[in-house]
Order: sequence, then structure tokens, then C-alpha cells
Amino acid sequence: MALEAIRYSRGSLEILDQLLLPQHSRYEPVGSVRQAWEAIRAMKVRGAPAIALVGCLSLAVELQAGAGGPGLAALVAFVRDALSFLVTARPTAVNMARAARHLAETAALEAEREGATEEAVRERVIRCAEDMLEKDLKDNRSIGDLGARHLLERAAPGGGKVTVLTHCNTGALATAGYGTALGVIRSLHALGRLDHAFCTETRPYNQGARLTAFELVYEQIPATLIADSMAAAAMAHRGVSGQQLSSWEPTAWLPTVTRPTRWAPTSWPSPPSTTASPSTWLPPAPHVTSVWRRAGRSSSRSAQGRS
Repeated sequence: MALEAIRYSRGSLEILDQLLLPQHSRYEPVGSVRQAWEAIRAMKVRGAPAIALVGCLSLAVELQAGAGGPGLAALVAFVRDALSFLVTARPTAVNMARAARHLAETAALEAEREGATEEAVRERVIRCAEDMLEKDLKDNRSIGDLGARHLLERAAPGGGKVTVLTHCNTGALATAGYGTALGVIRSLHALGRLDHAFCTETRPYNQGARLTAFELVYEQIPATLIADSMAAAAMAHRGVSGQQLSSWEPTAWLPTVTRPTRWAPTSWPSPPSTTASPSTWLPPAPHVTSVWRRAGRSSSRSAQGRS
């Protein structure tokens, strides 16, 4: 069974309480926007994509139960205010803010249609939130497959296996499923081209030790958990082919954190475009390679030339 941080069906939402991992796996029902806000705030759910999905789907659950209204104006205001409230749970989660704007605009536009009804507005917002869940999973698999092929072309063009180091947690637990940077490692493993993965503990919250290591063991991927300070030693003595980085909000600091070392000359950030903030990037360093998705399509982009 695939590892899931989010379980959703129309009118029902459950999240895996990540505060209990790796010792216990327990799903907690989320029946309202308030409960989603509290779960996000407490970091029971984490990772910018997952935060946005849980927030939007909690609104979908409330709307399915009949919340909002009466009247189109009151319903649109309810959607807008609920989304604005969700953004305050984790203001740094770019995905939540963007998803909130999108859903609020969707509700307003639907309400302006000739002959619009409350039922139509509710259905449109619910369907939009559900589409976000489906699209995130599809895009994550594309990022994983594209990133794996790109890494192999650069690090092992003659065939053979690669060893990869990853930081933080960017896997199924932080997304709709599969993951972004960790999804690349999943795809490498599925191709039979992964020799070994190293994951760092990721202080101070230890997402790597508690979550990434848990995912790698769950998927039976050959891996070793190391302290953050051991990364250079792993690259020097364990044949690391590249660094697959977590990048939920890559901005001006990205070229610095992906600076090459003498042992791992290239790093591969793999963020979704819903998380990236290109307007705040500094001119990219020539060694940085990014695998990302933009405008609903996956693409591999060398930092030597933006598209």
C-alpha cells in the first residue's frame, strides 16, 4: 500500500498525524476549516503542498456539509474568509496562499455567471480542491521520473547506479503522494538505478530523521540516516553522485545552498512551480540545475539559461 499523508473522499478528510511518526501511524479526521488550521499550526501536517491540500480539502468538506450562505454573496464571502484564515496557520507556506487566491477567485467567478446558484458555486469550489489533489500526485510522479532521467544523464551517462544524498522531507508525507525531491529517489529505485540514498537528520525539527527515514524504510529503499554534519564525509567517502534537495520555497538563497563540492559537483532542487518564487531569485549560478514543473507541465531546466 502506498504511503499517504492525506486520505480524502467526497465529504471526508483524514490526515496522518506526523507528530507521532515514526513510532505510531494514526490517521486523524479533519471535519472543518478550524480543525485543519489547528493541525497545520501544530505541524501534524507539514510540507507546503500538503498544507495547501489539507486546507483546501477541509473547506471542501465543510461546503459539502452545507456550510456558507444563505445567498451567493454570503457563500462567496464564507469561502474567501475561510481561506484567508487558513493562510494564517502557516504564513510561510507559499502553496496555501496561492491555492487560497485561486479558490476564492473561482468561487467569485462562478457566482457571477448568469443563473448561478449556491449549489453550483459549492460544487465548483469542491471540484477545484479535488482537482488540486489529483494534479499534485500526477505532477509529483512527473517530477520524479523526469528528475531521475536527468540525474542519470548527468551523473551516470554510461549506465550503472547512483548514490544520492537528500535533505529534509519532500516525500509522500509532504505532498499528495510520491513526493518531489524524494520522488526522484523513488523513481531511481523503481528503475533499478539507485545504489544507495543518504538522508540527513535535518535539525532542528528532524524531518529527515523522523519522516524521510520512515518513508525510505517503508518503501524498502536502501538508505542510511546521517547527522547533518556528516554530509561532506558521505560525499567524500561514499561516492555520492549528487544532492537531491528539498526546496519548498526556493528564492534568492537557492544558488547558495546548492553550491557544488569537490565530491558532488551538481545539486538538483526539485520544487513544484506552485512553491517556487522566481521573482525573488538572484541571477542563477551556472552549476545549479533545477527540475521543476511550470504551467502544468514538467520540464528540466539548467540554471545556465532560464526559460
